[in-house]
Amino acid sequence: MIRLHITAEGQTEERFVKDCLSFHLAYFNISTDVRLVKTGENTRTNIVFRGGFRRRNAYDMVRKDINNWLREDRNPDCFFTTMFDYYALPSDFPGFSEAQKSPNKYDQIQILETAFADDINDRRFIPYIQLHEFEALIFSDPQMLAGLYLEHEKAIKQLVEIAKQFDNPELINNGAQTAPSKRIISLIPEHKGNKTEGALVAQKIGIVRLKERCKHFSLWLQKLESLS
Repeated sequence: MIRLHITAEGQTEERFVKDCLSFHLAYFNISTDVRLVKTGENTRTNIVFRGGFRRRNAYDMVRKDINNWLREDRNPDCFFTTMFDYYALPSDFPGFSEAQKSPNKYDQIQILETAFADDINDRRFIPYIQLHEFEALIFSDPQMLAGLYLEHEKAIKQLVEIAKQFDNPELINNGAQTAPSKRIISLIPEHKGNKTEGALVAQKIGIVRLKERCKHFSLWLQKLESLS
C-alpha cells in the first residue's frame, strides 16, 4: 500500500483523518497516519508540544517538522500532505503577502500552496490548506449537527439557511465574527470548547457529500486518491 503521512493543525483535523479520511483512502490502497504539527519543545524535559500555530516564527516550526518527517521516511512511494486552515494562517507562511493581493479566494489558496510546495521542495509533498477552515465542511450539511445538539433545533435551522446562501461552503468568509466556526458558535455556544465533534459531524456528512459541496477539498482528495 501507498503510505500517506498527514500533518494536521489541530485535534479536529487529526480526528477527521483517523475516523473518516483514512477509511476512504484505504479503498485506494493508501495507508494513512496523522500527527499534529509541532509547535514547540522543552529541551530540559524533552516534552514536545503539538497542535495549533504559534504567533511568532510559526512557519519555521512547520517547515522543520515536515522536513524531519520527510527525512524519517525516505521511501519514494511514501507521500506527505497537510491539513491546515486558511483562517488565521500565520503571515510568515511562504506566499502569504502575494496571496493577499488577489481578490479570488481560490487564487489565494493556489498561491499559498504553490509557494509552500516550492519551499519544502520534495516531490512527495502535497500541501493542502482548507478554505477557510475545517468548519466550512460542516456547512456542506449543517443539519447533521442535530445528532450532537438535540436542544438546538432552531439554531441548526438557522445554520441550514446560512448554508443555502453559498453555492460552496468554502466561500463562507473569514471574518472574525463570520468565519464558519464563529457562525456555529454564535448559535451553538457549546461548540466552542469541542475539539473533535466537528470531525464527527463531517464524518456523518460523508466524503461523497463533502466532495460534492467543497471544490478545493474535492481537488485535494482527487490528488490523494490518484497516488495509488
